[in-house]
Amino acid sequence: MRFERKRTRAALAVAAALPLVAGALALGAQSATAAQPAGRQLLSGTKPQWATAHADKGATSDRGKVTVRVYLAGKDASGLAAYAKAVSDPNSADYAHYLTAAQAKARFGATKAQTDAITAWLTSAGLKVTGTNAHYLTVTGEVKAAEKAFGTQLHNYTKAGHTYRAPTSTASAPAALKGAVLTVTGLDNAPKRASHDDTLPPPEAAFSNAGPFSTYYGSNTDKKLPSAYGGKAPYTIKGYTGDQLRSAYGAGKYTGKGVTVAITDAYASPNIVGDSAKLAKDTGGQKYRKGQLTQVTPGPDGYNSVEDCGGSSWYGEESLDVESVHAVAPDANIVYVGAKSCYDDDLLDALNTVVDGRLATIVSNSWGDVEANETPDLQAAYDQTFQQGVVEGIGFYFSSGDDGDNTIDGAKDVNTPADSQWATSVGGTSLAVGKNDKYLWETGWGTERAPLSADGKSWDGFPGPFTSGAGGGTSKLVQQPFYQRGVVPDSLALANGGTTKMRVEPDIAAVADPNTGFLVGETETFPDGTAKYNEYRLGGTSLASPVIAGVQALAEQARGGVPIGFANPLIYDRYGTSAYHDVTDHPLGQGQGIANVRVDYVNSVDASDGLITSLRTFGTDSSLHATVGYDDVTGVGSPAKGYVQSYKPAKKTGKH
Repeated sequence: MRFERKRTRAALAVAAALPLVAGALALGAQSATAAQPAGRQLLSGTKPQWATAHADKGATSDRGKVTVRVYLAGKDASGLAAYAKAVSDPNSADYAHYLTAAQAKARFGATKAQTDAITAWLTSAGLKVTGTNAHYLTVTGEVKAAEKAFGTQLHNYTKAGHTYRAPTSTASAPAALKGAVLTVTGLDNAPKRASHDDTLPPPEAAFSNAGPFSTYYGSNTDKKLPSAYGGKAPYTIKGYTGDQLRSAYGAGKYTGKGVTVAITDAYASPNIVGDSAKLAKDTGGQKYRKGQLTQVTPGPDGYNSVEDCGGSSWYGEESLDVESVHAVAPDANIVYVGAKSCYDDDLLDALNTVVDGRLATIVSNSWGDVEANETPDLQAAYDQTFQQGVVEGIGFYFSSGDDGDNTIDGAKDVNTPADSQWATSVGGTSLAVGKNDKYLWETGWGTERAPLSADGKSWDGFPGPFTSGAGGGTSKLVQQPFYQRGVVPDSLALANGGTTKMRVEPDIAAVADPNTGFLVGETETFPDGTAKYNEYRLGGTSLASPVIAGVQALAEQARGGVPIGFANPLIYDRYGTSAYHDVTDHPLGQGQGIANVRVDYVNSVDASDGLITSLRTFGTDSSLHATVGYDDVTGVGSPAKGYVQSYKPAKKTGKH
């Protein structure tokens, strides 16, 4: 049974341009106000917000089965958080004094005595420990045993037309364990998990871009089409290449040599090595060295939830992530870690694989969910993994999402785990790279679409409805981290009301708009059933995250190979300097709209069913706005020519 919510490729946008599905945590009222039971330690955030009295449908059967994870706090949880901050703060004496994975485990990891004590507690309640590692215990048993162990009752609740199990009150652990339990996940089971499946499906259904195209921004304009914003809009580019992105973001002579970038997604494409090599060859990119790209995949247990997660749909995500990192940082090593599924536990396992083996110093993650689906218990598990990575000099980068302000039932939302104070949230832009790879401008990514009228003389409903845009906004769970103070305007930090300043996303941004996206190569399944290699334009903040990861690899090389680690303090330290393009919605002047023309196949593959021509307007991201200075679409901005260079150590001068 699935006991965690599904993660989507929250940052992947294909040619249809439709979205797919710090400080401490500010705990929900049920956690913050719950009384501490005698002899027990509350595991805050373990009762979901949707488990209300109104939705309560009564007790879950005592004989029902549960599977949970009990996460280990380690021997010094507060010390881990403190050192993670110190090692990342340029003003700290411990700055960049990173630990090895073994040192981090020895200093902060759980002891055998703690694990044994937790195991004894769980088994005494009638539960069975079926697996143990450095991060958690996997536990199974009947509902009545789980209720006894965690000091709560499990009831059935209605949520979005379905019935799920959840605790009636905040779970707890014995105080005698002295805080050894970080949290427990899986007491609620919303939504349901698909059955296990050890095999991956064939390549996903094909998608192709129709032309005409521009080879660089503005190179091809059809003067017969209707005007927009006082002129003729150019055709979309076919897809930017590595040379164009490297020039736009100031790569200079740096190639990422000596740096390793890890990528986590769900599943693993069986064609990634060949596809990536062919794209590099076709676009004039650098050839992969032997062993430069490696995959880490699950062991004998294999994958699960393949159908539920749309397993093959993740192949395009992996292709985009791997190929864009290589395009920006062609000498960097790339380690792809494929999670067993698209659910939290398995994605956490993939992240922990990177941390435990210190497989890389930069980790790009193009997946997430809205914060409304987050619960503080899972947030705590993610934060602990991030902190363990941070003390080892590892930085985590997450896409901010593809649906603007994520308005759900009238309420705006942000993406998670990008909302973590220990992760770098990457927003998105629309990028114009001109002739000779010259950077022209960027807007915040937000698209409105107007189709060509039947008579070809106007754009129907101009400028048209919002279709997709970079995620951003103000967290309801995470308080403002130290590095955002003095940079993020109070109007954003306090946007949810109240007097407590909260974390705002994103932190930094790069190209995301699928109308100015990246040319990707992937083996796909075509309507006739054949699987063959295809190149097409792809975007989303799913592109922005690996592009920024690639730029960080360049910066790390410029830094002499010293890991940047958790990047946010340094990212904000450069705010307002020549390190960034200050991206706004109106780069050509206030009130001057910008658009391009796009032609799509009706059937997404070929012209047999006709073509659709539409106008795509830039810089219109739902209720979000890219403004002068920090904003909730692009953060501090996108990397400029001075960004990578700013990491180069200052030359030492002797006395004369």
